[in-house]
Amino acid sequence: MDHAVTVILIGVAAFVLPLAAARLRVPAFVLEILFGILVGPHVLHLIGHSPVVEYLADFGFLLLMFLSGFEIDFGQLERQGIGPVATGLAVFAVTLALAGVAAQMLGHGPFVTLVLATTSVGLVVPTLRTTGVNVTPLGQAILISALLADFLTLVGVTLYAIVAEHGVGPRLLGFPALMLAIAAVLVALRRLAWWYPERFERLFAADDPEELGIRASLALMFVFVGLSYLLGIEAILGAFLAGTVFALVFRHRGALERKLSGFSFGFFVPIFFIEVGARFDLQAILRPGAIRQAGALIAAALLVKMLAAAVLFVRGFTPREVLAAGVLLSARLSLIIAVAELGARLGLIGRVVESQAVLLALVTSALAPALFRAIMPRRED
Repeated sequence: MDHAVTVILIGVAAFVLPLAAARLRVPAFVLEILFGILVGPHVLHLIGHSPVVEYLADFGFLLLMFLSGFEIDFGQLERQGIGPVATGLAVFAVTLALAGVAAQMLGHGPFVTLVLATTSVGLVVPTLRTTGVNVTPLGQAILISALLADFLTLVGVTLYAIVAEHGVGPRLLGFPALMLAIAAVLVALRRLAWWYPERFERLFAADDPEELGIRASLALMFVFVGLSYLLGIEAILGAFLAGTVFALVFRHRGALERKLSGFSFGFFVPIFFIEVGARFDLQAILRPGAIRQAGALIAAALLVKMLAAAVLFVRGFTPREVLAAGVLLSARLSLIIAVAELGARLGLIGRVVESQAVLLALVTSALAPALFRAIMPRRED
């Protein structure tokens, strides 16, 4: 009975909650996590353990990471040249240094440094687009900084997890082995796309009845995830790199991007966020002193990004633009949840810190885009 109720509730919620989020003008995932908390074991006890839901949530998680890489616009990055990339690397380096100091001051271990270094391309891109800032030098600087932060943090988390689980040894060779395998796949795909362009065009057709584009995307994701498991690497890195390879080979993805987003965010990704809410340790957050600790972590996460954004002064941006960049880069979404969940699973952080990271994602994802729009009004072309 509990299994049936869990499946029914989550299925209905995945459809209804985005409608409510649109009316409330908040990101859908905020309501999805809150719903998971409400019906989970710490409040109403309406949903319980369900292997089906857990599988769908894990699949949604991998899709989320795949789309994070898939949405990278490499053509735009190449047009910008080395300058914005160098600036983005400098922003990330300062972020990492400040995050390390903040983690130590808060009494956390070094893994929290990576938690605080995360950002969210998934929030940065739509916010830049809706304000019209995406086509400006500032928008490009913010976008590249967010992309580098996502990728480098994910690589850092993967290496840290390997060392934490197996120590410094042969297992670390799994990472360069994965990179070599991905490079080989990248070269092969590029050559095939060059030799048989007419066959690959079908992947991006809007009316393909067999949906070969979605099949090819998922096949690539599963291959990379399987390689990650085989080499002892976290699956989230394999999924992310699969999306990155697809974006790098196929610059003009036609209707495929819209289809994949609909396929993923229409059902599977919401289940992941509801499951995150169900695992949220509400009792731990409500314990005496826990709210203060969570507030300190949120303040540190905001301050780290705001101070690191000061690097953009070197590019000639105004104080207002630098402030706006720091605010938007402080938004966190899926990656911080993924990093915190991984850290808790490996015993690198406690479940209380994981819950604080989820709360951090809820607060910053709701506030940062709104504050950015207030600081940088919509640009009229």
